Amino acid sequence: MIYIVIGTLGFLVIKYFDIVSLKRIPWAKPFTWILGSGLLAYSLIMICLAPDKLPLPIWSTWLGWTLFSVSLFLLIYSLFINLPFRKTYITSGVGDRLVTTGLYALVRHPWVHGFTLLLLSLVLVSSSSLLLVAAPVWILLYILLVFIQDKFFFGMMFDGYDHYQQETPMLVPNQRSINAFINSLKRSKA
Repeated sequence: MIYIVIGTLGFLVIKYFDIVSLKRIPWAKPFTWILGSGLLAYSLIMICLAPDKLPLPIWSTWLGWTLFSVSLFLLIYSLFINLPFRKTYITSGVGDRLVTTGLYALVRHPWVHGFTLLLLSLVLVSSSSLLLVAAPVWILLYILLVFIQDKFFFGMMFDGYDHYQQETPMLVPNQRSINAFINSLKRSKA
């Protein structure tokens, strides 16, 4: 259970990232991002290696690796390609523009889907019974923290965020956001 607490602490440190971005503390932004991500990654690895295993069939491991590949792509694309890396994670202050294209045309917080899928895939790959407990706790915590971020921080961080909130759903895509996503993909290929 200590690793669930460490992972939870990692989430809280990652979300502190928004506060240090608004305060424009130069060294704190990359530090909180690296520390929070490191705590979460460490706890995930340790939970996956925990000795209590679920009796899952062998095909679930293959399914888990497939889902892992998809989830890793979604996370990397939504957090490091769709967003400008340097302005988002390294330089002090907040990014200079609101990203509303790519996966961000589909939902306002696409990394939640990637992270959720990642946890589910790791349950299948590792057969960790402890991860079966940690995953719902972390997913619910992540959604709560994203709600707080959406309601209290992003409006202060990005011009036009209120309009973006009205146009793009928070977590569950709708027909309008699916069309916006498809159109943004067509524009990026042109």
